[in-house]
Amino acid sequence: MLGVRDKCRVAVLVASTIFIGLVGLYSLIKPVSNGCIMTYMYPTYVPISMPESLSPGKYGLYLYHEGWKKIDFAEHIKKLSGVPVLFIPGNGGSYKQVRSLAAESDRAYQGGPLERSYYQEASLTPEEGGLEMDSGSGGIKLPNRYSRRLDWFAVDLEGEHSAMDGQILQEHTEYVVHAIHRILDQYKESRDTQAREGAASVGILPTSVILVGHSMGGFVARAAVVHPRLRMSVVETVLTLSSPHQSPPLAFQPSLGHYYVRVNDEWRRGFQVQTTRTGHHVSAPTLSHVIAVSITGGVNDYQVRTKLESLEGIVPPRHGLTVSTTAMKNVWLSMEHQAILWCNQLVVQVSHTLLSLVDSKTGQTYPDTQKRLAIFAKMLRSGAIQNFDWMKQTQSLQHPGHSLTDDDESGLTAGPQLKALPTCPSSIIWSNDILERDLYIEMTTVTVLAMDGRRRWLDIQKLGSGEKSQFILVTNLAPCSGVRLHLWPEKGKSDSKPVNKRVLEVTTKLVHIPSGPTPTQIEPGSQTEQPPPTSVLLLGPDDMLGFRFLTISVAPRPSVSGRPPPAASMAVGQFFNPKEGKYDLSPITMLSSMYSEKAIFFKEDHPLAFNLSFGFSLGLLPITLSLTTAGCGIKQSGLPLEEAGDAEHSRLCRLRCFPPVALAWDTISGLHVIPNLFTETILVDSSPSLLGSTPDTDRTTVLLLVDPHCAYKSSISVSFTDAAGRFVLLYSSMIIAFSFAVIFFALRHQAFFWDRDLPIPPMLTAVQLNLRMPSPFLLLVAVPILVSLLLSFLVVQSVPPLASFTVISTICYLLSNSVMIIVTWISQLLFYMVASVHVFISKRFVCSLAVFSTSQQTQF
Repeated sequence: MLGVRDKCRVAVLVASTIFIGLVGLYSLIKPVSNGCIMTYMYPTYVPISMPESLSPGKYGLYLYHEGWKKIDFAEHIKKLSGVPVLFIPGNGGSYKQVRSLAAESDRAYQGGPLERSYYQEASLTPEEGGLEMDSGSGGIKLPNRYSRRLDWFAVDLEGEHSAMDGQILQEHTEYVVHAIHRILDQYKESRDTQAREGAASVGILPTSVILVGHSMGGFVARAAVVHPRLRMSVVETVLTLSSPHQSPPLAFQPSLGHYYVRVNDEWRRGFQVQTTRTGHHVSAPTLSHVIAVSITGGVNDYQVRTKLESLEGIVPPRHGLTVSTTAMKNVWLSMEHQAILWCNQLVVQVSHTLLSLVDSKTGQTYPDTQKRLAIFAKMLRSGAIQNFDWMKQTQSLQHPGHSLTDDDESGLTAGPQLKALPTCPSSIIWSNDILERDLYIEMTTVTVLAMDGRRRWLDIQKLGSGEKSQFILVTNLAPCSGVRLHLWPEKGKSDSKPVNKRVLEVTTKLVHIPSGPTPTQIEPGSQTEQPPPTSVLLLGPDDMLGFRFLTISVAPRPSVSGRPPPAASMAVGQFFNPKEGKYDLSPITMLSSMYSEKAIFFKEDHPLAFNLSFGFSLGLLPITLSLTTAGCGIKQSGLPLEEAGDAEHSRLCRLRCFPPVALAWDTISGLHVIPNLFTETILVDSSPSLLGSTPDTDRTTVLLLVDPHCAYKSSISVSFTDAAGRFVLLYSSMIIAFSFAVIFFALRHQAFFWDRDLPIPPMLTAVQLNLRMPSPFLLLVAVPILVSLLLSFLVVQSVPPLASFTVISTICYLLSNSVMIIVTWISQLLFYMVASVHVFISKRFVCSLAVFSTSQQTQF
């Protein structure tokens, strides 16, 4: 029934499936360093009594205390005076997981706020405007000191597996609602007790509780907000860590999916204005006072994908925010599902953010939802997403429809452009007397190797004319205190107006990025290797419209032993043409790179920024990007330094070239920054090739920042090991689902032979018949594609990525057939082994019985 060609096809497919499975499994289980620092604490858990009607034996409520000394629980509860925060553990989690956040919150309260320079850059999109701005802090006002500590509570849910059953989720939600009420009642009881005992100050009673949930606990927190028995306005802020919001990761029971749909629908209705049949407004939205923030773990979180953690479509942008840890200030790391609870970089950032929500005047969290959301955005989200969007044109600093020219002095005096960016803190004052003589740059590339206290003038009309209309700057100088950038209308033009009315400062457009290890200085006063960049600035043609000059002012630093300061400081700027550094890499080109690397050579005086646009998602096909310094203007470039074997040449190039940086952007997973890039696998957390996806999900952009003074040889290839691991991780559920379809197709083949009175093929042969063309799988693929196209046209949505969906679905179907063939072979082998053992035992038993019978007859 099966020919030689069919058997060869089956053999190749089975071998490929086994190879992909083993390689993918190795990629998933191999240890990965997440870069997290461990958090240490001295935990004490104080039990909080609950009403007897709530079955106290099943669940529990605890108050966290940080400190190594023993405390009296009753006395400690009497002194409650902070802002209550309730931690909700996830699937199989423990209430003790609150310890890292609670311990760091206590340290943050005692140590005070972080350095304000961490939050110089703007982090809000224009639609999130209308916020109270402070020019001294570069945006929303941040506290000088924390007025009240955080009192961390945690619910003990007995480690139940809430990700398996919707009924368990409902029970957890109901208990969390009671716990919220009990926490607020406990503060009132503590205040009454203090008043009876004659306490001088009884503090302010909190009116709301901040909810922090991990994994499924984050969804439970949102479910509690819309619970009908929750008191009005007792929850205004919800923060979730690696929590699935769109749908459960694995909906084993219908009750789980139904509960998700009900809660998400309640949230959507909660932000809608209540109206009558005549169209008149009845009341404000029920959730108008609530904000929700979701923090995603990134590519290393195998349990919950980033797409499931998004609040898009559930919470409107003015009430919700989704932040990835890979793009979070002072974090920049991807972390596992459990590591997000103890990773010190993240825990510290979250602790300071929650403390900043407290108003020093009232001792409560800010009632204004936009102000609370702005604090989260400013302290968690990197400004790169807004201020440095390389996927689109740079947002203009001008007011829409307002154009400036050199003669338009009215626009220079008080135009809306001056309010577009916050200025540097007023405490940092630079006068012209501090700066030495100015430098006038005649080349499109400007370089700063030391803090010489000079101001560089760049003529925008001369250097930025023509196609070189964009300016980019990378530096490790601190914004405002180390470097400042201004746009000038015309230098030396007589004008009685003060400078700050004619000049626009763009220093706060410098976007902070993580840096690699700082090079060490060999000896005092000597030159070191180029330090890695820590900030990036991008100005588009609209940003510089109406201005003539761009100045880069560098703060002075005293010399060492009469010598110039060492090259521990660096800044490189350039006017460039974005088309010169743009490379479009198609899927076919990159697939061929698995056996033949694609090489790109960057000659000296190349653009500082290279836009590598991949026609596929790096979440499915990760790439290995390598950069080798081939020259730096010292010798004739052409060969990589390693091949030339010139150690002195290599050392001099390290003094001249800053370490490359890669910034990868994906529409689902967000921003990924890779500092000190020489050989690295770039991988994002994305789930493309689904009918619910958009065409943008099949594309990843990588912005490569390389020193224009140096020549580089770049090699790009798809990492087969990581690609296999991603495929197994993303589409294993699809392969399992197709396996059931394969079984039904095999039964269909057997029924076909039965109906025609032909010999019925065995199951293995029937499965192998699915691989013949035309395959019944074509109908399985065509129907959902046609339905999806019809729905997309009806609801006026973008067409889904049909090509990638068809390819991925076909691959999954072929692998499903192979899996079923392997399962059938293994089953036959097991049955054969069992039958052989049975026959062997039966023969031995029969022989033994015959010998025994013969011996008995002989005796008689």
